[in-house]
Amino acid sequence: MERKIYLDHNATTPVHPEVLEAMLPFYKDGFGNASSIHSFGREAKVALEESREKVAKFLNADPLEIYFTSGGTESDNLAVKGVAWANKKKGNHIITSQIEHHAVLESCKFLEKEGYEITYLPVDKYGLVDHDELKKSIKKETVLVSIMHANNEMGTIQPIAELAGLAKEKGVYFHTDAVQSTGKMKIDVNELNVDMLSLSAHKFYGPKGVGALYIRRGVRLTPLAHGGHHEKSRRAGTENVPGIVGLAKALEIAHSDMQEEERRLKSLTETFFKRVTERIPDVFMNGHPVLRIPNTMNVSFKGVEGESIILNLDLKGIGVASGSACTSGSLEPSHVLSAMRVPGDLAQSSLRFSFGRSNTIDDVNYVVEVLPEIISKLRAMSPIYQK
Repeated sequence: MERKIYLDHNATTPVHPEVLEAMLPFYKDGFGNASSIHSFGREAKVALEESREKVAKFLNADPLEIYFTSGGTESDNLAVKGVAWANKKKGNHIITSQIEHHAVLESCKFLEKEGYEITYLPVDKYGLVDHDELKKSIKKETVLVSIMHANNEMGTIQPIAELAGLAKEKGVYFHTDAVQSTGKMKIDVNELNVDMLSLSAHKFYGPKGVGALYIRRGVRLTPLAHGGHHEKSRRAGTENVPGIVGLAKALEIAHSDMQEEERRLKSLTETFFKRVTERIPDVFMNGHPVLRIPNTMNVSFKGVEGESIILNLDLKGIGVASGSACTSGSLEPSHVLSAMRVPGDLAQSSLRFSFGRSNTIDDVNYVVEVLPEIISKLRAMSPIYQK
């Protein structure tokens, strides 16, 4: 049987068996609408609120501050547009960074067409937002700062508490997209000092199509959708109870062995990079060498197109990505690597290896065994590679 190795866990993860088991009753006997007042609805409502309490506990939040959505993209849109619209009388200026996920960037571009002013903060060579740049950019018209917690392409973790503190000093709301960090590291909304935080279940072994937005009490926000009183009138639409139960269960499992899993994944990625650089010349890591989520390693292979490497690895049963799954198929270099001023040829030759629960050191050994031959073959055909 062909060996299959999945190294694209930042795109999505398989549903954990215990998560699926927790969800199934709510597709069968417990299928009621949580808004109905009969026993079927009440049973679903109990599951919904128990899940809300669990999510709140893991984020160190109040259950009343947790709002379920269809995923990270909706959560980001709701945070950015919702705060902008609700606070238009106060000001029309929003600050974000150049390396955000497109769910934030495209929301900001949408608002620009409505007359809002957006500041896109630059980052350094590791992908870190500059503290002083943010401080200088905040003005009296600023209503929101949105900076992601961990980058989905190269894993760099931002000093969110420090950045949020700057916004708070000026009375500006702070949102963080924590889609890639939730489930991989401790998330405490009070330690992070944020007003809003987005997460998505399928990034930590939960189901697709369900996420959440933490909204600190007192934040003024206009809903995106209208037509129902669900989620305290901030997110209209019948709640996805099986998915929400799965989200809470997945978060519970992630927290149960988080420290051990962090240590294990960090060891795998570090071993992987060390062995790759021992076997292949002209290889470079993108992102911060230390301040990064433990499962992610973004690597450039000089002189070779990333897409060509992906296809050749796929023939060997190995699944990796060149960047965000949401931009696959694009011929443009990664906007994240471009913002970090990674040269264009190296940006085009980058791959994202994102490890997960099923990966072992045997997987590392196998990839390191087949990768040198692939790179050597592609470089031999490359018109631009020179040793």
